[in-house]
Amino acid sequence: MTKHTKGEVVLQVTNVALTYDRPILRDINFCIKNIVRPGLSQGQVVTLIGRSGIGKTQLFKILSGLQSPTAGQVTIHNNKPVKAGDMGVIFQNYYLFEWRTVYQSLLLAAKKNKALFGMEKQTIEQYAEQFHLTGHLQLYPKQLSGGQRQRVSIMQQLLKGSDFILLDEPFSGLDVCMLDKAVELLLQVSLSDELKTLIIVSHDIETSVAISDTVFILGNEPDKAGATIKKEIDLIERDLAWQKDIKQEKRFLETISEIKNEL
Repeated sequence: MTKHTKGEVVLQVTNVALTYDRPILRDINFCIKNIVRPGLSQGQVVTLIGRSGIGKTQLFKILSGLQSPTAGQVTIHNNKPVKAGDMGVIFQNYYLFEWRTVYQSLLLAAKKNKALFGMEKQTIEQYAEQFHLTGHLQLYPKQLSGGQRQRVSIMQQLLKGSDFILLDEPFSGLDVCMLDKAVELLLQVSLSDELKTLIIVSHDIETSVAISDTVFILGNEPDKAGATIKKEIDLIERDLAWQKDIKQEKRFLETISEIKNEL
């Protein structure tokens, strides 16, 4: 097992429930802790897995502060209740301002980050080079490919400076080549800061688990209405985190089968 420690709680979900005309979510309890690895700025990558219609999207919105739960709460650093804007949110359609160039949108994001005051242009250029977008800064979103739009969306959230980035189906619709690039990009983001925390909601179980340190499985329990966290899998303890080419390992395949059996 890779040497590491888990420190303070960076996100806490306590007794979250959501009810419309019927219970959707119930008794959602989990926490994400700061991971410390010697010599590295190691962020957290968490995957939330559940079958279609189970309530992943609703939980995603509650975590981001975009929706209020019927009961319970989500808190981040120092027990601060989460509110809209505290987390960077990247939806599946990679929403961008169609009437602004890539550079204009990124500059707007950078100006919201007080830590970048006076360094906005320099930081945008640095990220653009890092994400292979230098030649695309003066283009409009409609001129970009899906993979390029995704990278711009991630850059926007990084420039805003949020410690948390929530990603809804980040691997959907990407071909094999772009999928590898997306994975590399997310790993790069997670290593950018010790407190950077990525929360992924995805149907692509293998890809999501391969880059995560923790998996939470959302599902139903017998004779109980509403979905809850059925299981937490610590991939670090299983020596499955931070490993290249892990997908072909027997213990990884066994974990994937275990997850699928829980769904």
